Amino acid sequence: MQVTNSFQKREFVVEYAENPTYPEYLKFEVIQDRCQILDGINPGEEITIHFNLKGRKWTDKNGEVKYFNSLQAWKIDKSVESDMNQDIPYPEIPPEAIESQTDDDLPF
Repeated sequence: MQVTNSFQKREFVVEYAENPTYPEYLKFEVIQDRCQILDGINPGEEITIHFNLKGRKWTDKNGEVKYFNSLQAWKIDKSVESDMNQDIPYPEIPPEAIESQTDDDLPF
């Protein structure tokens, strides 16, 4: 959404189901050049969101002070489970690194 000529913002809602019986719905926003991070994210995909918690104070025309919070996303990672076609390269561990980890003299 183009808010003004120089400011754009997109909002999206995520179902957070730490307890699947009582899912929570969280509204995030992305602004300016971060708006494109939503491209390629599809409904139902599991994602990890990196975000900042923002808070603002505003005084209305009657002099009443109001407070607003927003969750401002700046990075979104697709979860491995949601993109099974993606090959994830795992680094090879040289044999000497494995041997050196097992040759310690700790008693436990």
